[in-house]
Amino acid sequence: MAYSSLEIKGFDYVQHYVGNARHSAYYYARLYGFDIAGYMGPETGVRDRISYLLTCNELMFAITSAIVPEHDIHNFVTRHGDGIREITFKVTDVYSAFEHAIAHGAEMYKKPYTDKDDQGTLVRGSVKIYGDTILTFVDRSKYSGLLPGYEPYEGPQMKLEDTGLVRIDHIVGNVEVGKMNFWAEFFEKTADLETFIHFDKGDISTQYSSLVSKVVRSKNTAVRLPINEPAEGIKKSQIEEYLDVNYGAGVQHIAIETADIVKTIRAMRANGVEFIGTPQTYYEVIGDRAHNIDEDIKELAELDILLDRDEKGYLLQLFTQPVGDRPTLFYEIIERKGCDGFGQNNFQSLFESIEREQARRGNL
Repeated sequence: MAYSSLEIKGFDYVQHYVGNARHSAYYYARLYGFDIAGYMGPETGVRDRISYLLTCNELMFAITSAIVPEHDIHNFVTRHGDGIREITFKVTDVYSAFEHAIAHGAEMYKKPYTDKDDQGTLVRGSVKIYGDTILTFVDRSKYSGLLPGYEPYEGPQMKLEDTGLVRIDHIVGNVEVGKMNFWAEFFEKTADLETFIHFDKGDISTQYSSLVSKVVRSKNTAVRLPINEPAEGIKKSQIEEYLDVNYGAGVQHIAIETADIVKTIRAMRANGVEFIGTPQTYYEVIGDRAHNIDEDIKELAELDILLDRDEKGYLLQLFTQPVGDRPTLFYEIIERKGCDGFGQNNFQSLFESIEREQARRGNL
């Protein structure tokens, strides 16, 4: 069949490689409000890894660690620390999507294959993308379960406050100098995405550093992939810091959508999630952006929530501190009120906030 961007229906699961799967699973369950739904390990006949499957509404995280030393999971974590190994697109035809990607320059990681169990048939195929990350096409149209290989989790649930997290909004990659255009064009050719926004040098910057960024997305907007690279500055940019401590390109952050960001941030703070602070001067100069919104600006300021808008509406965002020992992976919580873009004002505020944290670490 002919390949069409409309076959990309959205993100599916995200695969995390970590040093301690149990601790990480409990962390996401307790702080982010996930349910631990599945388990894979020696007790289920798997001898080389431990993996927990976490769900929250439409979100699905696989949290996996190696239990043998000579393993690609162990090698990934040794080099990069805890991070994202695999992102996935939900498609209607894995074979067509995979063949299109390979024909347009993608490098195969794993050719399409089928998993069968009593929940049905799941089809997957994977290609390599930036760094040590892979992109997997997933067809679950004939599968009623979560993921093959997992048994129902029978241990204690760690969930506290309901966070109301719903689905992945976008996944952001940091790449080396000179590689942003390469990867934007890669996704345009191999997955039929389109460039939606381009932030050029000087659009997002401080007196010390800057970045450039492109956002590619599917034509139905179900998938969005921002791609950042460092731009020249007088000091090391936060993208350079990421590339240094991650030892290469990779996923910088995952944005998760909520229907009520005020309720979500209150719950996550109560659960113990740490967020990047927003200077109160941000709200003093917010101006027309705060006009005709549903929320109380004082409440947004109390919770450090960022506000931006375009001609279609507005969006609300807040960003967590890095979740691991290295300043690499973090999360964004986002609520969209008509706005389908990426507010430049908020991007600038995030850049400034991360630079302040970078300076505290002595890496600026």
